[in-house]
Amino acid sequence: MRRSPRPPHGPAAIASSPWIVVGAGVVVMVVLLFVALGAYRGRSPAPDGARLPALPVPSAVVAPSVPTSVPSPVPVLPGLSGRASGLPPSATGSGSPSVGPTVGATGRPTATRSPSRAAQGQPAMSGRYRVVQSFDGGFIGEVAMVNASARSRGWTVRLEFSGGRLVTAWVEGVPQGTIRQFDGGFTYVSGVEVSPGGSVSLRFHMERASSAPRDCTVDGVRCTGF
Repeated sequence: MRRSPRPPHGPAAIASSPWIVVGAGVVVMVVLLFVALGAYRGRSPAPDGARLPALPVPSAVVAPSVPTSVPSPVPVLPGLSGRASGLPPSATGSGSPSVGPTVGATGRPTATRSPSRAAQGQPAMSGRYRVVQSFDGGFIGEVAMVNASARSRGWTVRLEFSGGRLVTAWVEGVPQGTIRQFDGGFTYVSGVEVSPGGSVSLRFHMERASSAPRDCTVDGVRCTGF
């Protein structure tokens, strides 16, 4: 009896079956591929001790500040006190002349001037008389004046009483003017001018006289208040 041949073992079996070699190679390549992928994923993005470049930090955006309008100070004539000086006509509405461009016959712009209150019949300087304080043997009087014209002006006050004597006269906070006395009264010529629309007050001390004057004028115009 013949025995059936046994399958070859070892290298002879491998040589007789080449697909085994191909399959083993594929398995090895797959394993190496997985090993390489694992090593790549586990690798640190930067070597130990290496510093990453600092990213620029955006600076804070500061909103631009909005300037606030500050009203410009009102010019005051030198020497006049806060009480004696006044705001310019544009701020007080005193009716001073306004200038605006118009076109004349030649086609060129010309300036026109509106009439001031003084030009409409009101005196340039007006005054109001009052008694500030009365006491035994005398009193303190006052003449408050307003400049209604369109320019700075000086002024002259004339007061006349039935007897009595002038002790002194003054304007607070400004250079004093000139006093000329006569029997029963006096005249006072200003030492500073009053700006357009401004006001100023003259005060005086009289002794042994009636507080009601016989006459009171400012630049020849009769005062009010008595």
